[in-house]
Amino acid sequence: MSEPKVFYYETEIEWTKEKEGWIKGPSLPAVSVGAPPEFKGREGQWTPEHLFVASINTCFMLTFLAIAENSELPLVRLSSTAKGKLEKVPGSGYQITEIVLKPRVVIASVKDLERVPRILEKAKENCFVSNSIKSVIKLDPEVFHHQTPASPCPLG
Repeated sequence: MSEPKVFYYETEIEWTKEKEGWIKGPSLPAVSVGAPPEFKGREGQWTPEHLFVASINTCFMLTFLAIAENSELPLVRLSSTAKGKLEKVPGSGYQITEIVLKPRVVIASVKDLERVPRILEKAKENCFVSNSIKSVIKLDPEVFHHQTPASPCPLG
């Protein structure tokens, strides 16, 4: 029997001033981070809240792409927005209680339209980052069939 695989991901943070700093990792570029304006930070930099929501969105995308590839689902385009809800929870302080993912999937063939919802749901179920947190993850997908220029998609 083989040993289960274990992976480690390392980051480093360095405080620079007030409520700001730099986060980086081995072989990764430094990114300016800080508190959001709601918590006496400044606008225009990555915050823990944004990074948290972005990590769910990124993991969902990569999980979806892997499952789509294994399912031989030809994709034309994939984009996704994510919105995290930070609220004060009685007895616990602030928590991101909900994240709504809005993937927008454009597939090559109309015959695959009925398969996409199951693949999206599988990606949601198998995203290890969202499986590691207690926030509720909701999907609100849009799925389109790529059409020829003679018959354009209603969204352009």
